[in-house]
Parts: sequence; C-alpha cells; structure tokens
Amino acid sequence: MKNNKVVLAYSGGLDTSFCLKKLIDDEYDVYPILVNTGGFSESDLKLIKYNTKAIGCNKFECINAEKDFYEKIIRFLVYGNILKNSTYPLSVSSERIIQAIEIIKYAKKIKASSIAHGSTGAGNDQVRFDLIFQILSSDIKIITPIRDNKISREEEINFLKKNGIKLNWDEKKYSINKGLWGTSIGGKETLRSRHSIPENAYPSKVDKKKEENITLKFKKGQIEAVNNIKASPVENIKKIEEIANKFGVGRDTHVGDTIIGIKGRVGFEAAAPILIIKAHHLLEKHTLTKWQLIYKEQLCINYGLLLHEGQYLDPVMRDIEEFLISSQKNVSGDVFIKLKPYRYELVGIKSKFDLMDSKFGNYGEMNKKWSADEVKGFIKILSNQNKIYQKINKND
Repeated sequence: MKNNKVVLAYSGGLDTSFCLKKLIDDEYDVYPILVNTGGFSESDLKLIKYNTKAIGCNKFECINAEKDFYEKIIRFLVYGNILKNSTYPLSVSSERIIQAIEIIKYAKKIKASSIAHGSTGAGNDQVRFDLIFQILSSDIKIITPIRDNKISREEEINFLKKNGIKLNWDEKKYSINKGLWGTSIGGKETLRSRHSIPENAYPSKVDKKKEENITLKFKKGQIEAVNNIKASPVENIKKIEEIANKFGVGRDTHVGDTIIGIKGRVGFEAAAPILIIKAHHLLEKHTLTKWQLIYKEQLCINYGLLLHEGQYLDPVMRDIEEFLISSQKNVSGDVFIKLKPYRYELVGIKSKFDLMDSKFGNYGEMNKKWSADEVKGFIKILSNQNKIYQKINKND
C-alpha cells in the first residue's frame, strides 16, 4: 500500500492554510503540526485547531518547544550578544531551526513519506527547512506547493474562497510572525528601501509615558530574575517583553543579505531580546578580560551568520557553544535599566566579578599599583615596534 502520509509545517496562517487544502485535494493524508516557539496563546491555538477542521482536516498536532528553543538556541544568542548586522536578534531565523528539527522528529515517529511547508522561492525559510530536513532524513520527500507553482498571495486567497474557506486574510496588510525571541513584520514598506513600518503595524501599542526602572539579574550569562523576582529564563523573557514593549523599545528595520543572494528588509519589535542582549553585553564589559571580549566577538559574528543561514547542525556550532559556556563563568550580577518612550538607558551594573576595581586605580584619575617611572618604561617598550617601522620606512 502506498504511503501518502505528509507532515505539514503549519502555523494556521494564509500560506500553510493554502498548503493544507491543496494537499488534501491532491489526496495526501495530511498531518499538520504547529511547533510553538512562543507567540501563541491558548485561544490562538484553539482557533487554529478549529480552522484546521474547517479546511477539512481533523488531525492537528501542537508541540510546545519554548524550553528547547531557549536551551538550544536563545541562551547562546545571549551569551554571544548576537545581533545580525548589529541590529536584528535573529528572531525568525532562530525559530525555524527548532521548528524544522521537531517536524522531522514527528515525521519519523508517524513514518511519513513526505514533509511539506509553505515557503516561497524567494526567502530564507525554504533553505533552513530543506537543509535540516535533508540532513536529518535524506530519503524523505519535500513538498512545497507555493514555491513549486509560484503561487501569489492573491491566488492563495482566491483558491481558499473558491473552496468556501473565508478567514479575512485579504484584510491583513502585514505579515506578522510572533515568537518568544521577537516579532517580525513584513508589508509593502519592507519591499522597498525608502520607508519604515508605520506605528499602527506593530502588534504592541505604546501606552507608557513616564520612565520606569527595571533590574535584570544574570547568573553565568543567563537571565535569572526580573526586578528581583526569580523565574525560569523563558518566563523572564516573557516578563521583560510585557514590561518593555509598552515603551516601544526594541523596534527597528533590519536590512540584510539573504541566503539566496538578494537583499531583504524586515521590520521587527523585540523589546526583551534587545534589552537582554544589551544588558548582558554591558555586564560582560565589566566582568570579562579584553581578550575574552575580542575573541568572543569574532566567533559570535560567525555563529550568528551560520545560524541565520541554516547551518545549525554543523559541528563547528557545538565547538563555539562550548567556548561560549566557558566564557560565562563570571558573567553574574545585576544590570540597571531606565525605560523611556521609544528608548532605554543602560544605567550601570553591580557584580562581585566587576573588574573595574578602584583598588587598582581610577581611569583618568589616579594610579595605585604602579609608579610614574614604571608607566614611562611600559610606554617606551610598547612603542618599539612602530619606532622601528617608522625609522626603516621613513621615506614612505
């Protein structure tokens, strides 16, 4: 008997709803699976399950992967202070890795012959999904109805309407992807270079006018408490987001190079990721040595790039992660932040590992552990190499 089981990477949005109906019409035995990496409430999931049945499928699997997402990816993004092009906290790209891994696990569990997803042929997600699917199960068939047939958004809506499925997709001007590590926003403005996302496109609304103070406590690089209230890292991320997005912080437009070689823009709001990364980086500046900071930065640019391009399973990623874990031994303490409408201020830190110890001297003020003559000798030796170069190449 022919195995026509297909696992569909499902979100309940327009693209995956189109794929679900198309695959059913093509007589596949479809198993939609939603891998929740944050951003879905209980009511959201109930509505998605209801809509799945309305499309004609009684199967719906939801896996909560928030904890795995944090443990396997987010904590390393924090350890590495990773912001793509110094801007974007890799919100969507990091989610897709965990989603792909969970989907392939599920496909193997139910012995599916195929996996389907709703990616177009012009984005990064197609590469991330296909790459991990092929690495973890090279014999599984990958079905991509939208990419293969170059289906437009309008064609998807018309197809679903024709089949009696009307869920107001044509009223949505912006594509929103909300997760634990931030929300991405796509619309007509991000298709061109001139304009940014308007205020009303952001899911959160700015309603805080007066400044507030927030304290983030880190233990070995991980967020341990918010305002002295301890919770799991996942809960702390949610709490920071809840507090800070009301100030409109963490909003921006990322411009980058896609995996397939074209430039792309995406709007985002990521109050918690931005505050956590910036606070963590400040704490590191106080607790790590100069050379730790320099080598970390070089490695982490590459870690972020490899993750963005779907290379999470390459062994070099585990090598870098071991380095990052080791680097966090003394990254513990409190970071004090002042929140204001549309901006924030990193006020300072408190840590028993703070290397800015006044016993050794105060920058620009007083030296306590060396004499003036020792400093003069140090500077003389430090200048040797360049003095030799200048003497030999004096005619340059």
